[in-house]
Amino acid sequence: MPKKNPYTVVRGGKLLDIDRHQAAPADILVKGDTISEIGRPGLAAPEGSATIDARNRLMHPGLINAHTHGPGNLSKGLHDRWSLELLLTASQWNGIGRTLDDKYLSAKIGAAEMLLKGCTAAYDLAAEFPVPSVEGLSAMAKAYEEVGMRCVLAPMVADLTFFEAIPGLMERLSPGLQKEIESFRLAPWKATTKQMKKALQKWPFEKVHLALAPTIPHHCSDAFLISCRDLAKEYDVGIHSHVAESKVQVIAGFQRYGTTLAAHMDELGLVTDRFTVAHGVWLDDDDMKRLGDRGASVAHNPGSNMRLGNGLADVRGMLNARINVAVGTDGANCSDNQNVYEAMRLASFASKVQGPDHEQWVSTEEALRAATEGGARALGLSRQIGRIAPGYKADIVFLDLHHVNWIPMNDPVNQIVHSEDGNAVHSVMVGGRMVVEDGRLLTVDLARLAAEAAASQARRAKPMGDARKLYQRLEKVVGTFCPGLAKAPLHIHRYGASHHHH
Repeated sequence: MPKKNPYTVVRGGKLLDIDRHQAAPADILVKGDTISEIGRPGLAAPEGSATIDARNRLMHPGLINAHTHGPGNLSKGLHDRWSLELLLTASQWNGIGRTLDDKYLSAKIGAAEMLLKGCTAAYDLAAEFPVPSVEGLSAMAKAYEEVGMRCVLAPMVADLTFFEAIPGLMERLSPGLQKEIESFRLAPWKATTKQMKKALQKWPFEKVHLALAPTIPHHCSDAFLISCRDLAKEYDVGIHSHVAESKVQVIAGFQRYGTTLAAHMDELGLVTDRFTVAHGVWLDDDDMKRLGDRGASVAHNPGSNMRLGNGLADVRGMLNARINVAVGTDGANCSDNQNVYEAMRLASFASKVQGPDHEQWVSTEEALRAATEGGARALGLSRQIGRIAPGYKADIVFLDLHHVNWIPMNDPVNQIVHSEDGNAVHSVMVGGRMVVEDGRLLTVDLARLAAEAAASQARRAKPMGDARKLYQRLEKVVGTFCPGLAKAPLHIHRYGASHHHH
């Protein structure tokens, strides 16, 4: 049999140039899953190459979601007014009764949504209770591979419950509630480390890489954080953690360590160029300098930060400190969609309401770079994805220039960030393969996916109902204790007041 021609040529499209804020006609030659050449219209291609007609399309690099939680997709729209602390209190209501099929299904729903909205890679922090498992991680990885997108999958782990992690909270719970939250107890850290090591040892997936996510610093004992540090080093993988997401976290950190959370993690040696801070809303200037000096990243999740009432992150401060900034949606239980166009737009908007000096605002170019190159760096894949360039993977989004979002096209960078909402996504290529065409996802039957999700809901209704009742009793305590903690000015907990804009 003759060997299949490995070449595809994309003709007639306009290629985004972020630097110049323009898009000029260009043809792209793809060999296998990699871009081999970019040239003028009419670029020579080997005989028998497959051709993709990209006329009236704007081509931009696949967007990268630097922070999401696959398990959250089954919890989309579950609740409205919850703070981060209430969301953590609701962990059982969100996640109870999940089978391997549910883990696979939840990841699949998220991957489907992201691809349909122009996102080709994600950093997914996935929790399993009470301990991560090779089977669970493999089920989620299989979902990403089948839908056809890239992922860095990080088991989200801790060895202390939320109730143990917030100083003084446990004492506020009635003896009855204290007994009931025994059910939240996590596995000892050695058991968790063992499971993560097992997954790292033989990981068969090509498009899905592993990383580690000690969920929130003070939810982990120091011994556990150190074991995560050593494991990440041994297997050369990234570490991703929720640091200074809420004011309550910052206060808990001061009470526990006498320092900021970022300083504590740095003292333990976790902060490197493979380290990603999720949120970082309450990082102070010293924290930012420390992260910048170490070459670390921040996954900025403006939608979630607003949705959970955590505030507005100082992205200009991060960029000034030379932190690599990436953009994320966060999980669908606290952002309720997985739309990276919207996350970019909110990143732009959130910076613009923080002060009158327009020179300090985050530009559309900075937001778009964060959602492409910044994300690639956070995922540890900066040599493979995030740009349309020779030697990079062919992860390309084709926007329909006849869609009303693009009539007229004045400036493609401004319009991707400020006008695009995912509706003009015509086609999406991942690694040289078309996974979305003419607005349709080729790898998933959405009607069947909906039926599977409905069956999962029905099967979990009883345990979720019980978990919800427990949540409602806990909410009365957590919902008054934590805001009370957060009302105190920060300098009471620490000499030298915190940030100007909080």
